[in-house]
This record gives sequence, C-alpha cells and structure tokens, in this order.
Amino acid sequence: MKENKSTILPLLIFLSILTVFLVVGIVGRISYLGLRDISVGLPTFFFGICVLVFLGALLMLFNIVLIVSPLSRFSFGHKYIYETVNLLFPLILLWGKVLHISRRSIERSFVNINNRLIGFSSIKVQAKDLLVISPHCLQMAACKYKITYDVNNCHKCGGCPIGAMLKMSEQLGFHFHVVTGGTLARSLVKKMKPKLILAIACERDLTSGIQDVYPLPAVGVLNSRPFGPCYNTTVDIDEVRTMIERYIIKEK
Repeated sequence: MKENKSTILPLLIFLSILTVFLVVGIVGRISYLGLRDISVGLPTFFFGICVLVFLGALLMLFNIVLIVSPLSRFSFGHKYIYETVNLLFPLILLWGKVLHISRRSIERSFVNINNRLIGFSSIKVQAKDLLVISPHCLQMAACKYKITYDVNNCHKCGGCPIGAMLKMSEQLGFHFHVVTGGTLARSLVKKMKPKLILAIACERDLTSGIQDVYPLPAVGVLNSRPFGPCYNTTVDIDEVRTMIERYIIKEK
C-alpha cells in the first residue's frame, strides 16, 4: 500500500474505531436478552451510549485530519486527540500489519502528529527547563571518549553531531544528555523534572518515549541511519536548533 505520513494515522485510526464499534455492537447484540431481563430500556440505553462514543471518536478523527491539513488552525481538543491515539495504538499497529504498512511509517506519522499537537499548545519554557536527550549511537563508534555518563567528555572534534549539540546547549542554556536506552532516559526525566523534552531517536524509540512521559510534553526529531540502526547515526543540527528555538523563551 502506498504510504503517506500525513494520512497513514488518520486512516488506521478510522479502521480501529470501526473495529471497536463493531466488537461492542456484536457483544451488545449477543447480550441483548440479558440486558432486557434486567431492564426493558437497558438495551436502548446501551446502544445510545455506543453511538455517542462512536460519534465522539469520529469527531476526534475529523480533528486529526484537520491537523495534517492546511486547515490545522481550526483544530481543537488536542489533549483528547492524543489520548484517543494512545488508547487505540495496539489496534492501529494491527491494522498496519493487515494493510502491509510498515511499523516505522506508522510511528513516523505518530511523531509527526505529536509534534504538531505540541506546536498548537503554544508552550514556551525557559532554556533551563528544556531537556534534550540523544541516543549514544549519535557518537562515532570509534571515538575513545565515552560520553554516556558525562557528555562533557566530548572533545568537540566535529566527527559526529555530539560536539555541535554540546556547543548549542552551552550557547542556548538547555540541558543536553546522551543516554543508552529508554530506562536511563526515564530515570533522567524523573531526576531532572523538565517542563519540556526534545528527543532525538529512531521512530520506535521516539514513539515509546513520547507515550511513556505523557502528559509531560515531548517533541521528537528523527535521526538518520546511513550505516543501519544504532550505529554512527546522525541528525540534522539545523532542524534541532529550529525546534529548540521555537519552544524556549529568548532572553532579552
């Protein structure tokens, strides 16, 4: 199936909502007599609740379509959109398999929509309240100066993006850390208690990380993997800087 990162998630959300509604409808139909024995009006009440939930979910879907369209300024209820997507995510992945849509494409679409939602929130934080997290694979594998425990061990030779990120953090004042995995990243978030997180990672790690720290706002920048996953990866420094400057309060 042809993939478009802006339309993948809305399509899969619609199919997931339809699946849930059909399952609930079948269960309701099977249990109709039992509900009627309890109260004559209970089956009608149950059906009415199902219809209201379905219509509400469709409204959220319409809102997501607005977000990825030129009419994004008319979108609303961003918190509920995220919670709907998060709740349906296992079904979304299942439908992705059925339609032969790669998990990477689904996760990329998720990160894209998440970043848009955070952007609509108009959040601004002091640089000291921004935590930027990078994977250790952003450092050259052959480098002898290990930085996972202290990023300041970097000698800023220019051989990988770490030096540029460190210089940027010194210039703008945000916290920059390199982590070896999700467990360390989560403990770092608990320790530092930032008001906003910017993470650099692959689609899978960004998706799971954004979901793990919710409701703490987090935006993601995808890394590039010219040598394959988790080895000498890189990132667009200009893209990172642009996103950071969008969310930090500039000192006068």
